[in-house]
Amino acid sequence: MNLTDLLYNLFFDYTMRTVALGAGILGLVSGALGSFAVLRKQSLLGDAMSHAALPGIVIAFLLTRSKEPGILMLGALIAGWLGTLFMLSVVKTTRIKNDSALGLVLSVFFGFGLMLLTYTQKLPDAKQAGLDKFLFGQAATLLERDVLTMAAFGLLAFIILLAFWKEFKLISFNPEYAGSLGYPVRVLDVLLTTLLVLAIVIGLQTVGVVLMSAMLVAPAAAARQWTDRLGQMITLGGLFGALAGVSGTIISSSAANLSTGPLIVLCASFIVLLSLLFAPNRGLVWKTLRQQRTRGELSARAVLSDLNVLAAQHPDKSHGHSSAVLRTMSQYPAGVSSALKELAQRGWAREQAPDEWILTSEGKTKADSQDEERS
Repeated sequence: MNLTDLLYNLFFDYTMRTVALGAGILGLVSGALGSFAVLRKQSLLGDAMSHAALPGIVIAFLLTRSKEPGILMLGALIAGWLGTLFMLSVVKTTRIKNDSALGLVLSVFFGFGLMLLTYTQKLPDAKQAGLDKFLFGQAATLLERDVLTMAAFGLLAFIILLAFWKEFKLISFNPEYAGSLGYPVRVLDVLLTTLLVLAIVIGLQTVGVVLMSAMLVAPAAAARQWTDRLGQMITLGGLFGALAGVSGTIISSSAANLSTGPLIVLCASFIVLLSLLFAPNRGLVWKTLRQQRTRGELSARAVLSDLNVLAAQHPDKSHGHSSAVLRTMSQYPAGVSSALKELAQRGWAREQAPDEWILTSEGKTKADSQDEERS
C-alpha cells in the first residue's frame, strides 16, 4: 500500500479513520496532561494508575453486565482515583515515600484486577466482553461510539484544566507558596491527579494498561526539550501525542499483523529521540556544536594571547612564529592549527611565510584588550 492509498484511507476508510481519531484524541489529552506529571516528577504515576484502573473495569462489567465504553471507563476512573487517594494517604500517614507507594498501588490493584479478570472470563456472558483487550489494548476494535466517549472525557479534562489553570500552574512549581496564599493544595493536588487518571482511562482501550504510561510521559518529555514555558509545553505535548497516535495508526495499517498500540508508543518514542537530539535549547546535537564552538573560541583566544607574548619578547615585530612553538605553549596543542585558521579568517593573524604566523594590527589591538580584561 503506497502513501497515497494510506492518506486516502485515513479520511475515507471507516475503520482507519475511527482508529486514527481515537489515537489522536488519546495522544492530545495524554500529551497535554502528562506535562504536569513530568514537571512534578510523577512520571511513574501513569504506570501505577493505569494498572490500578484494571479492577475498576472488571467490577464495572460485573455490576452492569455491560461493555459500553462509557461504563467501563467510569469504572476505570473510579478505581484509578481510589488508587490515587490510597497512594496519597500512604505517603501522608506513613514513612513510605512516593516511589514505594506507587509500587504498592500498582502491584496490589493490578494483582486484584487480574484475579477478577480471570474469574470474569469464566462467566458465560463475559466471553464476548473483551475485557482482556484492556491489558494490551486493541485500537483496531475502536468504534465511533468509543471515539465519542473518549472525546467527551477529554473535553471534560480540558475544561477542568482551563478552569483551574492558575492554581495547577502554581502547585506544580511552588506548592509551598500556594499554601501560604491560602490555596487548598491537597485538594488541588487530588484534582490534578484525577485529571491524569482521566487521561489514562481514555487510552486504556487503545494502547492498554501496560503501555499507557508511555503515552502519558513520552510526548510531554519531548515537549520539555523545546520550551521552558508551561503553556507551550502543554500545547507541544498534545501535538506530539496526537502526531504519534495518527502516525502509529497509519504505519500499522500499511502491513498485516502490526499492532496499533505498540506502534503508537514507538512513534512517540521516536519523537522523544528526535527532540533529545535536535531541540534547539537542549538537543544533544546543538549542545555538542555549541561546546565545540566554545572550545574553538577559547583556543583561538589562547593562541592570540600566545602570539602577542611572543611578539612582545622578540625585537623584530615582523618576525613570524611557528605553529610548533605555539603548540608548545598551548594547553591544547591539537587545536592550535584550527585556532590559527580562525584567527586568519577574523583578520587577527596572518601567515607571512610557510608556518610563520604574526599578529595583524587588529589582532594586536584585540590581544591587548583581551589581556587587559584578564588582568
